[in-house]
Amino acid sequence: MKTPTATDTATTKNATITITGETRIYGILADPIHHVQTPQRMNEHFAALGHDGVLVPLHAGADTLAQVIQGLRGLRNLGGVIVTVPHKTAIVGLCDEVSDSARLIGAANVVRREADGRMVGHMLDGEGFVGGLRDAGVEPRGRSAYLAGAGGAANAIAFALVQAGVSRLTIANRTRAKAEDLKQRLARLDAAADVVVGTPDPSGHDLVVNATSLGLREGDALPLDAARLTPDQRVCEIIMQPRETALLRAARQRGCPVHYGAPMLAAQIALMARFLGVPGPAAAA
Repeated sequence: MKTPTATDTATTKNATITITGETRIYGILADPIHHVQTPQRMNEHFAALGHDGVLVPLHAGADTLAQVIQGLRGLRNLGGVIVTVPHKTAIVGLCDEVSDSARLIGAANVVRREADGRMVGHMLDGEGFVGGLRDAGVEPRGRSAYLAGAGGAANAIAFALVQAGVSRLTIANRTRAKAEDLKQRLARLDAAADVVVGTPDPSGHDLVVNATSLGLREGDALPLDAARLTPDQRVCEIIMQPRETALLRAARQRGCPVHYGAPMLAAQIALMARFLGVPGPAAAA
């Protein structure tokens, strides 16, 4: 075996990964790609497990996503991909198979490549978001929640919040029809769940969650009417970069406690690795 050079080596925050011809490859699909933090976290996880794998960013636009997925099927050393904005909904139709939960949610954020090239999708955003809340000492059961958004991540979070036992869920989306569709699918999960379609006004809820992509770019509009926030509300983000979005800054100015986007990813890392077939203690069944 040759001695690794600088170009053979990928360095993470806490570990150095040596890339060889036996290294298992994973990717994250996004557009834009600059904000993703999954490669750092997942590569640290691989190193902790002693897994010979590396996860890299793959910048693919919506117009080429189908071609990219078709090409990835032929990569025999590819374990799979993680999927983020804006591809979580579109990826479902490009998979050969998706889990029942992903089918009901209508989105997926992790896709495993089988040995024969088949692509199998699943959605973990909801589990990750609720897990991140609980890791921070915030129990959603019995609380009312306001959710801005009705896209892929928002769908997953809505399902997870209902399953976690929130007392009431309000869904607000720029396109009302998407919020209505999500409400109807949530009724199939739990007919007794108190789910309503709301407005940009987040008043009267314990948890206020931004599950849109608004905040990724400087100058984005706020996803809700921040002037209606009150200090008894906890304002939550799913955006990780920037860490302090315009919404969170506005929430702090209103005296609200905030919950950052990073815990959602942290709670998903081991779950994603397990789904992607990564061996090791954290990936055991």
